[in-house]
Parts: sequence; C-alpha cells; structure tokens
Amino acid sequence: MTTTDGKATSPTIHPRPYSTKRDGLNFDNCDTEPVQIPGCVQAHGALLVLRLADLCIMQASDNVEAILGNPVQTILNRPVGDVIGSEGERQLRELIATQLLDRNPLYLLSLPGGRGQAGDAGIIDVTVHVINNVAILECESTGRSAAVSLDYYALVKKTVARLQTADSLLQFCGHVAEEIREITGMHRVMVYKFHQDGHGEIFAESKRADLAPWLGMHFPAEDFPKPARDMFSKIWLRPIPDSYGALAEMVPLHYPDTDEPVDMTYCSLRGVSIMYTEYLQNMLVSGSAVMAIRREDQLWGLITCHHYGEPKHLPYQVRAACELLAQVVSLQHNAAEDKEHLAYRLKLDSVHQQLLMMAARGGGVAGLAISAQSLLNGIEAGGAALYHDDQWCCVGATPDVVQLSQLGEWLNEVKFATTTAPVYATDSLAADYTPAAAFANVASGLLAIPLSRHGRALVLWFRPEFIQTVNWAGNPHDKAMVPGPNGLRLTPRSSFALFVESVRQRCLPWTPVECAAVAKLQQQLVELVIENVEQRLTLNAELANSNAELDAFTYVASHDLKEPLRGIHQYAFQLAENAMLPDHKDRSKLDRMIRLTVRMDSLLESLLHFARIGKTVLTLDNVNLNEIITEAVEIADSPKDALVELVLPRLLPTIRCNRGWCREIFTRLISNALIFTDAVPKRVEIGMIEAGELHSRPCCPPGSRHHTIYYVSDNGIGIPSSYFSHIFKLFKRLHGRDEYGGGNGTGLTVVRKLVERHGGKIWLDSVTGGGTTFYFTLPLGDASESASVRS
Repeated sequence: MTTTDGKATSPTIHPRPYSTKRDGLNFDNCDTEPVQIPGCVQAHGALLVLRLADLCIMQASDNVEAILGNPVQTILNRPVGDVIGSEGERQLRELIATQLLDRNPLYLLSLPGGRGQAGDAGIIDVTVHVINNVAILECESTGRSAAVSLDYYALVKKTVARLQTADSLLQFCGHVAEEIREITGMHRVMVYKFHQDGHGEIFAESKRADLAPWLGMHFPAEDFPKPARDMFSKIWLRPIPDSYGALAEMVPLHYPDTDEPVDMTYCSLRGVSIMYTEYLQNMLVSGSAVMAIRREDQLWGLITCHHYGEPKHLPYQVRAACELLAQVVSLQHNAAEDKEHLAYRLKLDSVHQQLLMMAARGGGVAGLAISAQSLLNGIEAGGAALYHDDQWCCVGATPDVVQLSQLGEWLNEVKFATTTAPVYATDSLAADYTPAAAFANVASGLLAIPLSRHGRALVLWFRPEFIQTVNWAGNPHDKAMVPGPNGLRLTPRSSFALFVESVRQRCLPWTPVECAAVAKLQQQLVELVIENVEQRLTLNAELANSNAELDAFTYVASHDLKEPLRGIHQYAFQLAENAMLPDHKDRSKLDRMIRLTVRMDSLLESLLHFARIGKTVLTLDNVNLNEIITEAVEIADSPKDALVELVLPRLLPTIRCNRGWCREIFTRLISNALIFTDAVPKRVEIGMIEAGELHSRPCCPPGSRHHTIYYVSDNGIGIPSSYFSHIFKLFKRLHGRDEYGGGNGTGLTVVRKLVERHGGKIWLDSVTGGGTTFYFTLPLGDASESASVRS
C-alpha cells in the first residue's frame, strides 16, 4: 500500500514506512500486500544497500551484527570495504564495471563463517545486483562449512539431455520433478500447472516414499495471489530456507537519499509474507523453493519444492543450477507439448489449408460457407458456426440463431473490440457470458476468431459440457478470518484434506496447439479478405470509370441520333400525307417507316433517360412515401376499363430519398403489375418489411436483410425463374413486341438504376401463373426512417 506521494505504508490508519515484520498481519486481501518492498529480509542473511556512486552503505538489515559481526549503526554511511574488506571492495568495483548487474544478481565472493554472533552460520555467499541506482549486496549464510564439491554443470547437462528424450508434456514434467529433486535434495518436488481461471493443479510429482501423494490435486487461485504471480514474471527462483525463520528489518526502512523503500524484487533474501509462511507451516513445510515456468512471457506454472522437519539451505551454486534449469524448462516444455501433439497439429494445418483454398476460390469468407462441414474436420469440437453477410451457417451441435446473434454481438462489443488478441478461447463460457448457461449442454466452451474489424464475419467452435470431478487439496471456498492487531485478518487454510467437487458448465480445455492453429488460420483468412477487398476496389474503380465512359457515349450517341431521326420521321410523314401512292404495298412500307422512327425515338429517349440517371447528382429530401404511392397510381399505365384492387397493408414511412426518382420506381413497378395481369380484378399490393421484423424475405440477397425492404406484388402471369437473371437487362422483353401493351424493355433497367443510385438492391420472386413480387431497398433512407413518424 502507498500514500498519495508514493511512499509505502502499512494498511493501518496511521501512515508510516511499511514493514512486513510489523504490518504483515493487517491484510484482509493478499492482492494488496506490497511483496516487492517488504522492508525486511529473511534472518539467515544480511542485506546491504549501497550508494552506487561511492559504494557507501546507506541501509542495512538489523541482523548485520549477527551475520557479519558489525553493529548496524557502525557501518551506515561507511564504505562497503569496512564489511567485506578492501579486496572484496576491489572485486565489487570490477564486477560493477564489467558485468551487467541491473536486476541481475551475480555471485561476488564467499566470506568465512563465524564472523558474527551466530558463530555456526557457516560460509557466507555474497551476491550483488543493481536496481534504481543502488547496489544491493546479499550476504547469505549457507549452512555449510566447506566449498561445494558437486559438479553442478554435469548435473545440469545430464538433466537437459534427459528432458530432450520426453515424448509428451506429462513425461517431460515428470523428468523435471525428478531431476530438480535430485539436484536440490528436497523431499517433494511438484510441477504446478495454472489453469485458465487461475487455479493450479499438481501436474507431476517426485517425492520421498513415505509422503502422501499430491499428484492431481487442485489448489484455488487464492493460494497464489496476483503479487506473487507478477513477481515470478520477473524472477526465476524464490528460496525460503526456513519457513519458521525470523525477519530482520532494514535500518533505516527507507533509502535516505530518496526517502523511498528499497525494491527487493530480485533479492533471494527478500522478506516473506507472513501469510505465506503460515501457509507453509500449515502444510508442515519447513523449507521451500519455487521456480517459474513461463511460456511466451506468461506464467504457465511453477516448480515447487518442499522440505520437511528442518530448514533447507540451497547454496548459490545449487540455486544457479536451478535458475538455469527453470529457463531451460520454460524453453523446452512448449517443444515437448508440440512433439506430443505433432500428428494433431499436422492434421489441423492440412484441414486449414483446404479451408483457405475454399475461401480463395469463393472470393473470401463466402467460400467457407460452401462447405461449412470442413470447419469440424480439423478442430475437435461438437459444433461450429460461420457468420457472414448477416447470416449464420452452422454445422454440428450449436446454439440457435437468436442465441448465436446475441453471442456474436457480445464478442464484438466486449471481447474483440477491446483487445488485439486474434483468438478468444474459454472452457467455461458461462463464467464470462452469463446467458451461455442456457446452452451449456452444447456450448460450455468456445473458441472464436474474428475475420473483420466490424464483426461482419466470425468463426466459432463449440464444445459441450463435460462434467468433471476435481480433487481439491482442502476446501477451496474456506477463507478463514481471525483476529489481528487491527481487527480481523485473512489467514491461510489449515486443512489440505481431500475435498471432492463436481464442476459443471465446463468443457475439455482448448489446447495451445488448437489456439495456435486457429490464430494462424485467422491471420491467413484476414490477409485473404484484405487482398480480395483490394482487388474488388480496383475492379470497382475500373468499372466506375467504364460506366462513366459508357454513360457519356450513350448520352452523346442517342442525343446526336435524335436530330437525323426526326428529319426522317418528318419527311416520311409529309410524304405519306402529300404523295399519291396507288400501290398498297408502297403505302404500307411508308407507314412502317413512320412506326419504326417513332419506336426508334422512344428507344433513344429511354437511353437518354438512363444516361441522365447515371450523370445526375443525387439529391435527397424528406419524402412521405404514401404521397408518392398516390402520385404513382395516378400516373401508372393501366388497361382501359380494368377492375383494379390496390392494397396497402399499412402506411409507409417518411424517408430521405429523391422524390422524382422514388415516384418513378413505384410508377414503373405498378404499371408492370397492371399490364402483365390478366386476372379480374387486377390486384396490386404495395408494402414494406422492416429490418427487425419477423417476416419471410424470399430470394433476399446478402446484405439486404438489415435494411427496410419495400415491395410491389401482383396476381399476374408471373415470370419463369430461368428469366430472373435477364429481367433487368436493357431492352430485354419476355413477350412479343405488341403483346401486353408493347413497350421497349427499358422499364425495369431504369428501376434498377434508380434503386442502385439510392444504394439499394432490387430482386424478384415469382411463380408462372401465380403472380410476381418485386422487392427493393433504399438504404440511404434507412437512417431517418427510425426517427420518422408514420403518416
């Protein structure tokens, strides 16, 4: 805990420099304990803090006389040579000048035992490191009276060679436990693996024959609080030779030059949390050493060593060997797991390459939907789902579409929007996303990757619930509070007896191999999507340029052709009026020429109108669609004396659109509905389907489901499905020139152009003899629609 000016304090109501020895019983939450600045050291060694500029002693632990024979007050502000001798000071200066000591403790020298009041302290090993512009000397009693004779290099070399023979991660960790126990001489050595939720499991164990086995036991996350985990992301080894040992306080508690506590993160002598020593004592552990196992800078687990009945001092050489092995284990245990899962990883790579080929052939993510079953050919899962173009494509056992949509929104808004991680993996989805409890039977676990920045594409794999029986070392829910100096304080569990618990809403965990495989797949698919987008942008730019040139050509050609055509029509008409043509055939030819010029003029006028739509700037106004419908009905072509039934299921909204163009869209569609209908009465229905409305949307193209859809439906002659792709082509007619009122085949082409200028799409659904419905969207008007008032 700290004060507002950053100084460490006890958690009491009276701020003062913090000391574990005095203030370590005041915590009700282990995560708040400042373990890196305990203000104390383990009493089997003495700590000296030196000013780096002149190597004068600015702080010392209050047991320095017992360890080194110098009263603490006599060495403060004195050169370090007064304690370690002039030769020792020379060696220290040389080491500082030639070695990298920043946060890196190195062996300096050994001092003979019997220097202090504890005459049986044995040889004293001295190490040094630099942090925050101070040098820290650790003078640690080893409990030995002679130099270490074992060849620890040979032991390490033998251990590394044995680790390389492991065929699985479990076998590898078993070798680790056995080799570390041989090197340290500890009574029990365990490889402790952290699970995703923070709790730990004894994954491998080597022990003295008479000790009860702990292999497979689980320990709650609270047994290893966050400050300790953070510490092991920086250090490799934490020795505690005597869990019953005293603490020695620093004098003064703060470094005089800065009035700040000394950072003991990298000190082997760093004072131990009273909560932790009580925890060890409750397990009857007298000596302990813990080593970190990291994977890509993340704490994967620990190598935990326990000794019983007496303190267990590890000489510097032993600790150095253990630190080296911890680093080797961290590097090799990933390779051991890869070796174990090699066949599975090769299978995943093969399947994912096939998925990439499908995506490439299909033009991106849409290609995956062609054979969604392939999503389950690789990852071992119960079901999978692909979200693309507002649609879910599912295979195997998955939540329903509504549940998938809500889950997808949560992933995009909570998980992928706040992190750059390419993969979200959990074996307990309900713990993160409460609604998942409703479908835990099919999706207790989730592995998910996004394929776009805005959540337009997701791939999800699901695993069903796997009810597990967990053997806990004691009741994980037992958090005992006892009276302390300043009220109730937290105390560690005193019972480690077997506690069996049945765990639900969990699946078999996703393996690192699976997470790495889908992360690689995600990266490759995103690159493919980006490449396709870039190609599409290039093609769209080229197409836009071609369309502009075509519009210009159409406009000029049709405009320039109209003048000579008018001349031909005029001369033909005058000739027909004035000339005396007794031959009936000649007269018929002249009449046909007049009709053809009229038809040609109509075609050119349609071309000009079509070209103007492409060249005219789109202007938008607030338009009441009900008024537009009234105007369109009045303008629409209708056979004389026809009985017409016009149906509007509900009033239409006021939206932003181009009034004239929107009126023309409805006029042409209503005209078509009336012209191509033989039924009596002629029935025309005009309506809409709102974006969130539960309603069928036949033949709806991708991307149009989340827009309001307008439609014009009739009970007419219908259109064969084989003509659906041709109906909007320019000058395309499905009937004879003089059937159903004639026409030049440009009406629906113009309608499509007008709809597209509004950012929309148009399509149809029809049955021969059963009527036709034309659907279209006007996305530029959607934004104002939600705020409009129905008229």
